[in-house]
Amino acid sequence: MTATPLTTAELTDVYTDLHRHPELAFAEHRTAGIVAERLRGWDYEVYEGLGGTGVAGVLANGAGPRVLLRADMDGLPVTERTGLPYASTDTATTPDGHESGTMHACGHDVHVTCLLGAAAELAAHRDTWRGTLVVVFQPAEEVGGGARAMVADGLFDRTGGRPDVVLGQHVMPLPVGVVNLTAGPAMAATDSFRVTLHGKGGHGSSPESTVDPVVMAAATVMRLQGVVSREVGAGESAVVTVGALRAGTQANIIPGSAELLVNVRSFTPDVRRRVLAAIHRIVDAEAAASGAPAAPDYEEVSTFDLMVNDPVAAERTRVVLARTLDQQRERIEAAGGRPAVVALPPLPGSEDVGDLATAADVPLVYWNLGGFDPALFAAFDLATATGMGNLPDGVAPNHSPFFAPVPEPTLDLGVALLVAAAREWLAGDDRDARP
Repeated sequence: MTATPLTTAELTDVYTDLHRHPELAFAEHRTAGIVAERLRGWDYEVYEGLGGTGVAGVLANGAGPRVLLRADMDGLPVTERTGLPYASTDTATTPDGHESGTMHACGHDVHVTCLLGAAAELAAHRDTWRGTLVVVFQPAEEVGGGARAMVADGLFDRTGGRPDVVLGQHVMPLPVGVVNLTAGPAMAATDSFRVTLHGKGGHGSSPESTVDPVVMAAATVMRLQGVVSREVGAGESAVVTVGALRAGTQANIIPGSAELLVNVRSFTPDVRRRVLAAIHRIVDAEAAASGAPAAPDYEEVSTFDLMVNDPVAAERTRVVLARTLDQQRERIEAAGGRPAVVALPPLPGSEDVGDLATAADVPLVYWNLGGFDPALFAAFDLATATGMGNLPDGVAPNHSPFFAPVPEPTLDLGVALLVAAAREWLAGDDRDARP
């Protein structure tokens, strides 16, 4: 089948279908099947099952650079509340046994759709570039393991070699027409782990005969709030969040254990080390102070390294992104927006796309695509945005059950940006090869 660019209507159909059917980390079987079928139809050499459910497509087009474009595929255990006509009603069981609604609350449906659109566009117009294009549809970004799993499963060897650059984008709560590209450290390192506090259970009427892990957990949660405020300097940055506290089943039963899910964000190795050490110190000390019969147990849930955009590669890519937005000015202004490439401070969110670039020892360039109605930002100072928090009313952050990018013109813009960036790097130094 001859490849043809996907129309706006076709992109929207792909997007709404993916949005209706999110799949959790390492369970993206349906999504992977759709991706593989599409790529085969456009003459890509397709590799399935990489790192579990990952898919890669390779399109060789003569001698030249090898460029990797990446999109993540997994959804989240979030029950959708957007009210959209294509809202997800699917459910799934999480790895720890909890039944949950599922949702593309972080825009990975946008990412897959845009990369499919770019793959079709570049396959249809091979006369505009030379080299080898590698499109990677990655599982399990949300748990920080998908990129490493694909690399460990031989991603580069199986697809013909290491790329010369890794490129990608992430939809964010920014106005349509705005792209954020931050050179250097761009997204935080993250450590998530499960802490099990051991107590001694018993009857709620006789707490003196127990070691109450609920009280122990409550004291621990409150004490952990002092790590950032009292152990991280004013010129440094970190976040400590206890996202879950689980214990007990009945009001009159003191349970034998309690569980905390802890998340840490940091931007330097030294702060990361100090914060993690402080958390362990506090948890262990609270357990000892409570007379716990055993020391707490720690289990890693996920970990992300600091995501760093190569400064030289980022500047080269920034130029072409700005030019592309200017070419799309009419479409952006029709949606009420203005084209702009900005450089916000490093985001506290995390990404594992950097693991692909690190493993290949090549530059990474990863930018944020605005996907929300510009009218919602009319009285908002974009300079104060963090990309996920401190947002105007009506704009939900990533991971919210209300997260709802506008499909158009977000999808068309996302495709155009990926295509332009890929052509810039595939063309190398021969400017005659570019359209």
